Amino acid sequence: MNNDKCQLKARLEAYFDEHFDEIINDLSQIMSIDSSLGSPLDGKPFGEGSARALEWGAAQGKSLGLSVKNFDNYAVSLTYGDTPVLGILSHLDTVPVKRSDNSDEWIGWKHEPFACTVEDGVIYGRGAIDDKGPSAAVLWAVRALFELGEKPQKGFRIIFGGNEEGGCEDIAYYEKLEAFPPMLFTPDGSFPVLNCEKGMVHITFSAPYENGGYFPIRCGDVINAVPELCKAINAADGSEEIFEGKASHGSRPENGDNALTKFLDKAAKAPGAHPLIKALNRLFPHGEFDGASCGFGFSDEISGKMTCALTMLNTAEGRLCGGADIRFPIDRTYEEISGIITDKLEQAGFFVDECSGMQPHYVPADSELVRTLLDVYELATGKKGEPIAEGGITYVHNTEGGVAFGAEFPWENNNMHGAEEHISVQTLKLNMVMYALAIAELCG
Repeated sequence: MNNDKCQLKARLEAYFDEHFDEIINDLSQIMSIDSSLGSPLDGKPFGEGSARALEWGAAQGKSLGLSVKNFDNYAVSLTYGDTPVLGILSHLDTVPVKRSDNSDEWIGWKHEPFACTVEDGVIYGRGAIDDKGPSAAVLWAVRALFELGEKPQKGFRIIFGGNEEGGCEDIAYYEKLEAFPPMLFTPDGSFPVLNCEKGMVHITFSAPYENGGYFPIRCGDVINAVPELCKAINAADGSEEIFEGKASHGSRPENGDNALTKFLDKAAKAPGAHPLIKALNRLFPHGEFDGASCGFGFSDEISGKMTCALTMLNTAEGRLCGGADIRFPIDRTYEEISGIITDKLEQAGFFVDECSGMQPHYVPADSELVRTLLDVYELATGKKGEPIAEGGITYVHNTEGGVAFGAEFPWENNNMHGAEEHISVQTLKLNMVMYALAIAELCG
């Protein structure tokens, strides 16, 4: 291993240890802002909180001496040098935090969500891992390089967005006004390097349904999460039946236990079961994750097996309304996958209400960006890294050549999007070291 690089790594580690209280202070500032999607205001397209978060990012950039641009509170860019070769894309908005009905208590939180609480080597608060903690890590990586006399020779640009969680309108707007540098990574995924993201189909459907053995049915309120609870009234005796499972992200149904398909497994076998219930049970049998019963089951060597999860089923206004989350390999297309599931649902008697999604995203493992980031990972951790594929969608999914570099490790569970979201102090420090080394290598 190059001795100069090892020495820089050691100097960075010492720097972050020395300045850790200041780092936590910066994190406290940004994490105190509720930057979830709010009602549009004049000049603030995603609400007050998102605009305040972008203002924080702009102030941080100015304190570093970077050239700052605000793109009408859709995004801000912080630029070093005249012709940036590297872009780092992160977001300062977050998903909402839920309150209990008729209560000031936050659901599931033991720590204040809009604070930065350090306890037993762990940092708690909304945005700790997605993406406020990583955003602060990028800024402190830059500060460390500057203060250690390691200013890069080539330029780089940090881009903070304000609407990643609300549909990425921020980046669509930004790209109309300013191009991304030729190399781009985001701290919005996993280490070592996430260079392959499966394609996605989200489909909702419905059909007339009254007194079909179970009515009403209540299960799932978001399409990208495997439901942990399903409630239904048995029309035969009026009793409420509750089916419990384990929640997981829609792109990783194998990590959960789907309460909805548990319900269908029983309801489809009941005397007089409704044909629609039987059809859904055939298409989405409990314990199947690859969609084989829907005509899928595809996989490839790079992105692995596809996933298919029925995530919503609710009765409303005399209709049975469902939704499914599908993630497919890079050798397939959105048109192919959406066509297959649409045909299957229509044959089962459903009307497709809405179907949307994304094509797969892939950056070759032998690209300069991927190879360099893997070298940085090995230097910082002492472990050999290999590029990985996931079903999740990161901030660079629709950006040609972009990859995800952190912020979490595959073996971690940081409760992203959930209560008690957190990042360990050790992981945050590793983030800062790796982002500093990456900037030094790619812009040196």
